[in-house]
Parts: sequence; C-alpha cells; structure tokens
Amino acid sequence: MKKSIISIAILGAMSNVAFAQSNVTIYGIVDAGIVSERGGKAGSVTKVTSGVGSASRLGFKGTEDLGGGLNAVFVLESGIKADTGESDVAGSIANRQSYVGLKSATAGSLTLGRQYTPYYNTLSQVADPFAAGLAGSAKNLFPVAGNNTRTSNAVVYATPSLNGFSGEASYALGEQSGDNSASRQMGLSVGYANGPLTARAAYNSRNNDTTVPAVNTGMGHNTLLAVNYDFKVAKAFFAYGRDKGQFGSPKQVDSNEILVGATAPIGAAGTLMASFIRKNDKLVSNQDADQWAVGYSHALSKRTSTYVAYAKIKNKNGATYTVGNNSESGSGDKAFNVGVKHSF
Repeated sequence: MKKSIISIAILGAMSNVAFAQSNVTIYGIVDAGIVSERGGKAGSVTKVTSGVGSASRLGFKGTEDLGGGLNAVFVLESGIKADTGESDVAGSIANRQSYVGLKSATAGSLTLGRQYTPYYNTLSQVADPFAAGLAGSAKNLFPVAGNNTRTSNAVVYATPSLNGFSGEASYALGEQSGDNSASRQMGLSVGYANGPLTARAAYNSRNNDTTVPAVNTGMGHNTLLAVNYDFKVAKAFFAYGRDKGQFGSPKQVDSNEILVGATAPIGAAGTLMASFIRKNDKLVSNQDADQWAVGYSHALSKRTSTYVAYAKIKNKNGATYTVGNNSESGSGDKAFNVGVKHSF
C-alpha cells in the first residue's frame, strides 16, 4: 500500500514537471451571420454564412521550454464552415496555418510552414478598422487575394520588440522543379508601437511563374504603409498601398489605395467602426472604385460578441469589385451583415 502511494506521488510529480515544460492549447472561433448582398450580376442573395467577422476555425498551438530562454512552438489551424460543418478547403487538414519553429524573447522567432504574410498582418492588424472582417473589410479593395494572405513552404523570422521597434521577414519557396524562382514569394515588414501610436510598413513580392520551363507571367509587387493612433475617444486609421505587376482578383496591374477610418467605443461594451477606401487604377482603363463602410460590434462577454455592418462599393469604368467579408469575396456592390462570434 505504501509503495503504491509512493509510486502515485512520484508519477504526479513527474506529470507536473512535464506540464510546466510543455503546454498545448486548443482554441478556435465560431462565427456565423446572415449576409444580404445586392447589385450582383446573378441578382440579390441572402444567406447564412460562416466567418463573416472572423473566419471560423479550430486550432492547436503549443510551446515547450527548451531551457536558456528558448522555446519550441507549433500551430496547426483548420478553417471550418460553421453554417455547414464542412472544412472551408476540401481535403485539407490545417489549411489556415501549420508551422513549427523556435522562439526566444531575446533573439526572436524562426518558423517553417504555412503562415501569414507580413503584408496581410500589416493590413489586418494595423491598417483596417474592421480587422479585415465584416462587409467593411479592406480586403475588398486591397490586393490580398490568393498568396498575399498566407504562403505555404514559408520560412519566417520575427524580431523581438526593441524600444517599440520590430520587424518580420518571410521567404516562401516556389518548389518548381528546374526553376527556383518560379512561384517564389518574399515579404518584409518593419513597425513601431509605443503607447497610442502604431505604425508599420510592409512589402510583398511574388513571382507568378508556375510552369517549367517557366512562362514569363511577370512579378507582382505590393507595398503598404499603415498607421493608427488611439485618442481614447476614438482610434484613427490611415493606410496607403502601392501595387505593380500582376496580382489580385479581378486582375490588376498598376494601382494604389488610400484608406481612412476610425473606431470609437460606445459605452462599456460597444465599438463603432467606419472607413472609406479609394482604389485608383493607374492604367488607361481607369477602373477606379470607392468603398464606404460602417459597422458596430457589441461584446456580450469576453468571448462572445454580436455585430452588424454595411458597405457599398462604387465601381467606375467597368470595374467589378465586390463587397465581401472575412471569408467570402461577395457577389454584389452592396452587402449587409448581422451575426454572432464566439471565441474559445
């Protein structure tokens, strides 16, 4: 009996040590809303859809203390359609993020796998009052289609914060046999955050060649400057983007974007969001577009919130931009959202 008690005590002590050194967290978001879209070629549509404000997901992330201030880290994150229960990418297990690496408080982090680009992080975290979600998402006019959001086969280094300054560099291998430059993508961002001010500049470059021998389909270059400042009574946002080469959908070649926006607290639990984006097409066709958006989010608890949003795009000279949300590109030039988001 005494031996059994001693054995249990030893196992318990060993278990505590293991948990102290290694930690795995299951997390996720379930977001579903009613979306009404108008002005599309196929007519109006009203639907229940997933990921309107933030993409619904299920993820696993973990750290292991390796000693000396060094940690092993990993993330496996899958997108889910909350309206149907399906994966948002058929046949994929961890389509949103899947990476492993090392992290140090003094040396920064180095990770390998499928990861967000520095450009998208800048747009969603610093530039956009809607955080790339709801009908007002900056993704409707800024070029984040396809590989501008995440890249596979990526090596990412992020510096630690030093007196408010930080940086991130990403290199994604194209893995095209016979041509190391085909489909290769590179990204970089530098930022400063101190008190109410956050500023960041980002660059993304992608080689669009996909076949070997490669067909010269050109390069895509995207530059973004984003700033926000918290005045307490409201937070102001500004962003400027410059794009050259082939990127985006609909296909774009040479354009720029300007965003101005704000968020403001409404009582203890509400947040009002508003933005205006102007897309300036620099080609002869001059297919410009403007987007106006307004939204409201209300926190019911620390993990659950409701939201409502409306946005309208004015397309010019045959431009075909649509009002989408965080997870969908949308079908028309106007959209209304109302829904619920729960994080766990």
